[in-house]
Amino acid sequence: MTDKQLNGLRVAILATDGFEEVELLEPRKALEAAGAKTTVIAPKNGKIQGMKHDEKSDKVPVDATFDSANPADFDAVLLPGGALNADALRVVRLAQQFVQEANNAHKPIAFICHAPWLLVSAGLTRGRTLTSYHTIQDDLRNAGAKWVDKEVVRDGNFVSSRQPTDILAFNREMISLFSEPKARAHSAS
Repeated sequence: MTDKQLNGLRVAILATDGFEEVELLEPRKALEAAGAKTTVIAPKNGKIQGMKHDEKSDKVPVDATFDSANPADFDAVLLPGGALNADALRVVRLAQQFVQEANNAHKPIAFICHAPWLLVSAGLTRGRTLTSYHTIQDDLRNAGAKWVDKEVVRDGNFVSSRQPTDILAFNREMISLFSEPKARAHSAS
């Protein structure tokens, strides 16, 4: 594999205020270092507020809003966690539709911590094996997922991790999934 194994791959990062800073910035840095082009998509223009656990941290500029972004323009999706971010994003109908369209097209989706809440609300977790922050395992099980306590889990076009301490394993598996021929085929279209 080359240093730029994701060269040209278009990754949508879906987030809003309250995202866990390290869960957006570190995967984004890894994706861009591998040659991907990332786009932060949020419900509103401007900047979204990051968090370091329960303290406000840096804000990140929004590149596009859900009402202007087309899932067909992206090859993969990254969902950072953060309880506030995930709880707010899960009720945004356009965010639900975005991940539904990406999943229906078999595009890879990587998510960490509380981020699977959006997938629960979008009806995408039934029959899937995944992990998350431990406090939402009941939500995932109740939505039909098989929850496991591992640093990273791969299930088809999904890669999931539990928390910030899993970032290195998460980034490794996310880049591996995103570099597979199916993801690359989307980029070529």
